[in-house]
Amino acid sequence: MKTDIIFYRLFQEFSDIFFELIGNPPEEASLYQFSSVEIKQTAFRIDSVFLPTQGSENPIYFVEVQFQADGKFIHG
Repeated sequence: MKTDIIFYRLFQEFSDIFFELIGNPPEEASLYQFSSVEIKQTAFRIDSVFLPTQGSENPIYFVEVQFQADGKFIHG
């Protein structure tokens, strides 16, 4: 599966919009480090990950955006 580069770039440049979308204060973005990670097994890639900064007890957010049509991914 390909990463939706537009969302990666949006979250990379404007991390605060993710927090607004989930109903949290946009300032919360400053407590996180944004990245895209690949999990080894048969190479599963997560579009975006917001990791709390060191010493923070905030939750980790995994973001997967399905913007391209793929009948095998989600039915509906």
